[in-house]
Amino acid sequence: MAGKSFVQITRDVSKALYTLRAETPEAMNGFSQLARGALRDGALPALHKELIALAIGVSSRCDACIGFNVKTLIGLGVARGQLMEARAICTYMGGGPTLMYAAEAVRAYEEFQEVGAKVPA
Repeated sequence: MAGKSFVQITRDVSKALYTLRAETPEAMNGFSQLARGALRDGALPALHKELIALAIGVSSRCDACIGFNVKTLIGLGVARGQLMEARAICTYMGGGPTLMYAAEAVRAYEEFQEVGAKVPA
């Protein structure tokens, strides 16, 4: 596969996050609580919230966000069509530069599908 590896990106960032957790536990625990509260099922199901998070990661051009969100979406059972439609809305709202990162989300989906999404988080 040409280009960056989202499996490798998520592995590398996970290692750095482990260091942050060890050295700044209060801040990281606070962030983790915020993430759990924001992403839990509620008026919007967790899958929809994770699609929103992916769209923001794509719009922000954040490779690690794309990797982690796609991996989580696969775990939540996202259908390829759901990912594609979210990517299309993101592109509509963000234009050409967002389209380039929307394509990266597709690459991440395909890469994680290929490895069975069994990547340490």
